Amino acid sequence: MNYASPTYVEETRIGFHFLRSHTWQHHVLRVAINDLRRLAGEPAPQGGVLLDVGCGQGKSFRLLNEAFRPDRLIGLDADPHSLELSRAEAAREDIAAELIASDCAQIRLPDASVDIVFCHQTFHHLVEQESALAEFWRVLKPGGLLLFAESTKAYIDSWVIRWFFRHPMHVQKSAEGYLDMLRTQGFAFDARNVSLPYLWWSRSSDFGLLERWGLRRPPPPGQREETLVNVAARKPPGIA
Repeated sequence: MNYASPTYVEETRIGFHFLRSHTWQHHVLRVAINDLRRLAGEPAPQGGVLLDVGCGQGKSFRLLNEAFRPDRLIGLDADPHSLELSRAEAAREDIAAELIASDCAQIRLPDASVDIVFCHQTFHHLVEQESALAEFWRVLKPGGLLLFAESTKAYIDSWVIRWFFRHPMHVQKSAEGYLDMLRTQGFAFDARNVSLPYLWWSRSSDFGLLERWGLRRPPPPGQREETLVNVAARKPPGIA
């Protein structure tokens, strides 16, 4: 990879290969999409235009297609090589995905043209987070849905992530920090639309081994430093 952008910190070589692994697709992407679908409520939104921002290598396409059955699936990424792999993944899965080479802070789509924005583990790479969120708001239709899944500063700042991956550390936020940012932009959600997963891979101290071995119970919310936040937020109807 040789893509450089002042608004995006690209993955390391190790990170790039991890994003094409079974672990990423099965234990990270699949779990997040299932949770976001639940948070969006029943019946799950179906059809329309779905924009996958930071689609990477397209490993989300099949899972998103199965969960939301969009009429039009658009993948956006700033890295040309990732888009090449996304194109190959879409062909392999026989999914008619449209691909856009673009930064999240400058999305080349019309206003109010998207029903669902899917943003999974992308925000912690972005330098201009507020600008990107404003772009999500702009392209979403009134009543449109933002499916937002992100790792918090507690996880991104852990030794294992710092060792193997690369991120703009000065913009990382806590779970509440991300929720506040969504509220400030105008997105609407309540407690039933938010989850704080405490998954084994997000706990860099022991990767949840002590709990899996039955040696301790995981601390409950409010008594731990949250590592992940998932939100199904809406752009309120009637707002352009």
